[in-house]
Amino acid sequence: MLDAGLAVMFRQGYHGAGVRDVVAEAGVAQGSFTNHFRSKEDFAAEVLDLYFASIQKRISESLLDAGLAPRQRLLRYLDIISDQLAADGYVRGCLIGDFSLEVVQESEPLRQHLVAMYREWLQPFGDCIAEAQAAGEIDSTFTPRDLAEFLLASWEGAILRMKVERSGEPLRRFKDIAFATVFGPP
Repeated sequence: MLDAGLAVMFRQGYHGAGVRDVVAEAGVAQGSFTNHFRSKEDFAAEVLDLYFASIQKRISESLLDAGLAPRQRLLRYLDIISDQLAADGYVRGCLIGDFSLEVVQESEPLRQHLVAMYREWLQPFGDCIAEAQAAGEIDSTFTPRDLAEFLLASWEGAILRMKVERSGEPLRRFKDIAFATVFGPP
């Protein structure tokens, strides 16, 4: 059911995804949903966790790859995500970003879940940026944490523009400018 929920929520958003849509996608009876989840909100948190597991896999493939220099690992992460977004025709973005826009005003539990998720997401970026600064690959004017925050916030913005334009151009523009300036050498 979680995989079905992920597909439905990507397609229709949190508000547009009804329990009936999820169980129809999963091919299960509607009672199956209420037997496993107390609410749509609890279900959505588990769908976010499933999605975040795929993000963590991408982090392992890139930011934790000791065979690449730290700055190259950051670019590798963005390239992996860019390739995935291209394969989806630039219509699907980041579920974490989508939920950040859609539910935080009305669901405190989901907002808190997203806060915790962002904290966990930032850590490997901060660590990689600290390594890049120590190696002289990235300017040390700003803290690794601040640069990680800037990177993810700006990247999420580029993904939003990508969805609007149905083009990879915002992603390319962000990478080109950010890595020629902010994430460039001292």
